Amino acid sequence: MATVSTTQMLQKWRTLAVTARFAFRLVVAVLTVWFVLAAFYQAPPTWKWPIIVAGAVISFIAIRSVGRRPLFAGALFLVAAFAVSNWWTNIEPRNDRDWAPDVAHGVTAAITGSHVTLYNLRNFHWRTAEDFDPVWQTEQYDLASIQSVDLINSVWSNPAIAHTLVSFGFADGRHVVFSAEIRKERHEAFSEIGGFFKEFELVLIAAEESDIVRLRTNVRRETVSLYPLRLSPQVARMLFLSYLEKANALAAQPEFYQTIMTNCTTIVFKLARLIDPGIPLDWRIVVSGYLPDYLYDRHLIRTDLPISEVKRQAEISTRAQAAPTSGDYSTIIRTQPGGD
Repeated sequence: MATVSTTQMLQKWRTLAVTARFAFRLVVAVLTVWFVLAAFYQAPPTWKWPIIVAGAVISFIAIRSVGRRPLFAGALFLVAAFAVSNWWTNIEPRNDRDWAPDVAHGVTAAITGSHVTLYNLRNFHWRTAEDFDPVWQTEQYDLASIQSVDLINSVWSNPAIAHTLVSFGFADGRHVVFSAEIRKERHEAFSEIGGFFKEFELVLIAAEESDIVRLRTNVRRETVSLYPLRLSPQVARMLFLSYLEKANALAAQPEFYQTIMTNCTTIVFKLARLIDPGIPLDWRIVVSGYLPDYLYDRHLIRTDLPISEVKRQAEISTRAQAAPTSGDYSTIIRTQPGGD
């Protein structure tokens, strides 16, 4: 009996050891993939590949050693993990890089009562995506004259992924669009994967519709849709102010853009939650191409028609592209075909 018990005990220990070695190797392999990507996007160009190779070699040694020298393998892994963690946490966002022209300035605001002054409001004239006249201006607005809030969704490839913008309309006919965007440096291009690895800072752009929306409808030829939001005047003002607070906060303390957790749509959701903490989280907030469906279910956009028809009528790219460039862009995109 004792022999059987001892044998069973040894078998359990062997099983536990095999499981532990497998788990160790799996963790090392997964973290190595993460490190390779992090180093690819963050290591200095001269040292990028030597660092990647060194990390891969250390991981290989740890994986091979865990069977016969588990203490050595564990110690090697812990030392490497500590060094990588220290390096990663010391990569901090900045506001003083050589930015691409279209994100050279983030908006900031001064608020006095109901009067707001926006600094660095973008009003570019775009001929192509590379040929434009850069204009940054200062404008003043009265919070009490906000008359409309529109959500704008722009799809460029995969219909499940869209860029989200929010436009505020004022009594004098002006519109201010807020857009949370990656802040590219002059030599950089957008990368979804890079957005997971501190490749870009986050910037809040405020712009005229004839700039930031027309860029998408007429220059980039994206599929853009506009959905008037059902918000009370008080909530509209609170949402506008929440954008300004976020803009000033980013100017004081920069943040990294993060592809899933801190992007154009999640910023809108986080700001909305400041107003109504009870707004439920939903997968369509992350898969932003389906955000209109979420708004429809929450009765935040019109619901008198089926969602398919609401989406069809919300599309503005066709009429924006057909209209003369000299026309009032904001009026054109809100005029339904056959309307006045």
